[in-house]
Amino acid sequence: MSVVIIGGNERMERLYTEACLEHGCTRAKVFTKPSGEMKKKLGAADLYILFTNTVSHKMVISALCEAKKCNARVERCHSSSLCALRTILKNHCMELSRGN
Repeated sequence: MSVVIIGGNERMERLYTEACLEHGCTRAKVFTKPSGEMKKKLGAADLYILFTNTVSHKMVISALCEAKKCNARVERCHSSSLCALRTILKNHCMELSRGN
């Protein structure tokens, strides 16, 4: 499963990536701040996670547009904590293992 994380804390990028690997996500991209042509960098992913408290509106719009193109799931979370990310990943990994 591939994951794209939009928002969050810049200092926690490595922790976000490690949490994704713990849950079996082979590819994880983290974008904590806007950087150039973000639409081109997002790529196709299975799950888009938006930390809505720490992300700009423009980044959310770009992510939602790309998620719609590749028919990906989108999860919005107000908190950008590591615990919140682990909960999201746990829930989505269980859904995928059940075949939903």
